[in-house]
Amino acid sequence: MARPTHAAFDKKKIVAENRRAKFDYYIEDTFEAGIMLTGTEVKSLRFGEGSIAESYAEVRKGEVWLVNSNVPEFSHGNRHNHEPKRPRKLLLHEREIAKFHGLVERKGMTLVPLSIYFNSRGRAKVELALAKGKNAADKRQTIKERDWKREQGRIMRDHA
Repeated sequence: MARPTHAAFDKKKIVAENRRAKFDYYIEDTFEAGIMLTGTEVKSLRFGEGSIAESYAEVRKGEVWLVNSNVPEFSHGNRHNHEPKRPRKLLLHEREIAKFHGLVERKGMTLVPLSIYFNSRGRAKVELALAKGKNAADKRQTIKERDWKREQGRIMRDHA
């Protein structure tokens, strides 16, 4: 059975968002993946700490890993606390991993995390996107379009 589309992801508590991803990349497709965490990492995320601003996912030896994500150490954790920037394994089906591996290798796409959240069952999930990088001209065009939409809203509001 196919995974639900982006709108159907049941996000209850968003912990970390990568707002820059939509500016830096063309988002082709989004997927939901589980994430393997230790106990102190889950507690830290439940307190709303964590960052995926400069992180990415990569396929290594048939597994997908979230690299460069930061989950700060839990304040009440003792010697069993976790390492903040360690690579974390993402839980996906084998056919999805094979699909990602093919697209990343052949088409030059990137796996970018868009958000980390807890679903309705309390499980930590990562929203992954298959994305293609934008160049500087594309980014300038995105800024122009965003400013024009904002100006349109102002004109419509003032005119009505």
